Amino acid sequence: MKILKNILIVLVVLTLIGWAAMTLMNNKRKSEEETRIVAQVNDSIAVNVSQVSYQNINTDYVANGTFEPFQEMMFPSEVSGKVVRVMVDEGSYVRVGQTLAIIRGDAQSIDLSAAQAAYQNALTDNQRYENALQTGGVTQQQVDASRLQLKNAKAQLDQARLRVGDMNIKATISGIVNQRLIEPGSFVSPGTNMFEIVNVSSLKLRVEVDESQIVRFKVGDNIKVKASVYPDKEFVGRISFIAPKATASLNFPVEIQVSNSAGNELKAGMYGTAIFSTAQDEVKAKPVLVAPRAAFVGGVNNQEVFVVNPDATVELRKISAGRNFGEWIEILEGLKDGQTVVTSGQINLTDGAKVKVIQ
Repeated sequence: MKILKNILIVLVVLTLIGWAAMTLMNNKRKSEEETRIVAQVNDSIAVNVSQVSYQNINTDYVANGTFEPFQEMMFPSEVSGKVVRVMVDEGSYVRVGQTLAIIRGDAQSIDLSAAQAAYQNALTDNQRYENALQTGGVTQQQVDASRLQLKNAKAQLDQARLRVGDMNIKATISGIVNQRLIEPGSFVSPGTNMFEIVNVSSLKLRVEVDESQIVRFKVGDNIKVKASVYPDKEFVGRISFIAPKATASLNFPVEIQVSNSAGNELKAGMYGTAIFSTAQDEVKAKPVLVAPRAAFVGGVNNQEVFVVNPDATVELRKISAGRNFGEWIEILEGLKDGQTVVTSGQINLTDGAKVKVIQ
């Protein structure tokens, strides 16, 4: 009985070992099959694509910038003294020549009185010498010295009058007082800023235009202008300056003078958009062959795209790009109508790689 029991135990153990071995072999087979399937799936790289096609593109060129005042000026004091009157407030509209403030000039008034007296004395002495020269009572040298003294006295008088005139601060441009930096009783010295005046009857919109577009425009051309805070309104602008030299990004600074509305709706510092409209003959031109901006590997300047071949492989192709229309780029050479280009997933691709289109 003991021998029979041992035999049964051995048979059970062998059966369990065999079952375990079969289970392991089945698991291994299943794992290998899954690995093979995954390998087949990973052999193709998932990408998004788009078609190269001819489209009727709005070729208006848009550039953004910031409105600046047509004129702006800080008014510093040219003399020292105490401010006795301030004639304008912030927000006041002033004209050229209008008095903004008065500075007490006791010393300047005294200097003016002394200069006037010195001039009168010099004038009297000169007249006396001129009359005496006719009778031979003085020499020509004495007369010349008298004339020089009169000339110097006149210069001193004019200078004193200018200093007194500097005590009345007057506007040299028309506009609105943006800042008033003094109050009655303030003491100012030469160089102390007192007022800031801005002229926003018209404004300047500074933008940068791409080198491929700048040749289409010239100084004096009318440009449509919009402000971000007034999306439904359109203002009239005129190109007043085109820089003769491009920036490092190959863009040319352009200044556009914009007429403000009667209520000065546009404010300096607002964001603006200049719309460089296409000429009428260009609007009627044939459709443009374009590709999505997203198709360009490493950006538009790199001018390379992945083209999807009929056998589901990709080709890294060098092309020639033209005008930039925002999300679409003009294709001059290298692509044909109807060809498929990769628009996402390029980072995982190499020339000749197999792809699986998911969109």
